[in-house]
Parts: sequence; C-alpha cells; structure tokens
Amino acid sequence: MSEQQSIVYVIDDDEAVRESVTDLLCSLGHDVQSFRSVQEFLDSPRPDAPGCLVLDVRLPGQSGMDFQRKLAKSDIHLPVIFISGHGDIPMSVRAIKSGAIEFLTKPLNEQEFIDAVQTGLARDRIQREEAKLAAEFHERLEQLTPREREILKLVVAGCPNKQIAAEIGLSEMTVKVHRSHVMQKMRARSLVDLVRMADKLGITKVTP
Repeated sequence: MSEQQSIVYVIDDDEAVRESVTDLLCSLGHDVQSFRSVQEFLDSPRPDAPGCLVLDVRLPGQSGMDFQRKLAKSDIHLPVIFISGHGDIPMSVRAIKSGAIEFLTKPLNEQEFIDAVQTGLARDRIQREEAKLAAEFHERLEQLTPREREILKLVVAGCPNKQIAAEIGLSEMTVKVHRSHVMQKMRARSLVDLVRMADKLGITKVTP
C-alpha cells in the first residue's frame, strides 16, 4: 500500500497537541484520525489499512499504558508510539518492554516523531503482509489430505523418499506421487520454499 493509504491514529486529550500533530502529519501526506480518549478511538471504525497509534500516557478514563496492555486482547495490533509531558525513565522502559516503538516527551522533537511514525507504519505493513501470507499458507494446507500432511512433516524434516516410504508403509513411488501433490497444492517452488511455509504455519518437524 502507498504512504497515502496509511493512517496515523492520535489519542490525546489535549486539543492543541492533537491539532499540531495532525497538521504535521498531514503536511507529510499521512491520513490522520485524532481522538480525545481511548473509548472514542474504540467506538470509531478503522479502515483496513496500514497504521500506527500515537498514544498519550495520561488520558481520561483508561490510561495509555493500560490501553497498551489491552491492545492484543482487543485484536488491535497497531504499533504504538507513546507521547507524554510527564514521562520518566522507568515509565519509558516499561512502555518499550511492552512493545512500544518509541517513548517521546512533549514538546515533541519533530524529526524524532516523524521517524517514529515512519517506523511504526513500516512495521505494520510488514505485520500485515506476514499475516496475509500466513492466511494464504493455511488455505493451501487445508487442501492437503491427512496422508499428504504426514508426508509434508517428514519432507520438511529432511527425510528422503526411501525413508518416508519405510516409515509410513508405502512404496517409494507412491511417496513420490504424494510429495509431488504436496508441492503442487502448497505452490512451493522448491524444498526451501516448502520449509519456509511450514515454519510460518508452525508445523512441527519430526526427527528423521
């Protein structure tokens, strides 16, 4: 997706901060949606597009730090950039350890803030692409028969056809046919490609 299709979500109860951040990001071509509270953000629809979340630490109701811990449970996987006028080192360390990209103090250094937003958007694009690939791999895996799945595990473990045949009680020729079907259904161009897919799918490799 292009840079213009990405969205930066800003949650801050300070209207002046929201306006200045929005103006800065819009001047760089970003789409921006701003909110006064976490609840306002949650109640609003979010387009299916790359994004990141600029989150004030101190907010009315649910704080930014509390919300960060609940993001995954809410099925929201946006990269987070914290901003705060009252931050300290222990707080910033907790935020970063919890997965935040950056912890910036107000007044914001524009270049540091811009760099953090670019990093957040890039990270979300990667996350979304990986999730899309994983979904595609799962669809391909669903097309395999139980026998083909069994052979898939042995193949990615490095077992040659002769060993697979002996282990599961089939002829080597039949194993070759099944293996060919696995490659075709998974759309794997090579064994390395198949192993990469298996890793993404979390398929356990049996010991040869």
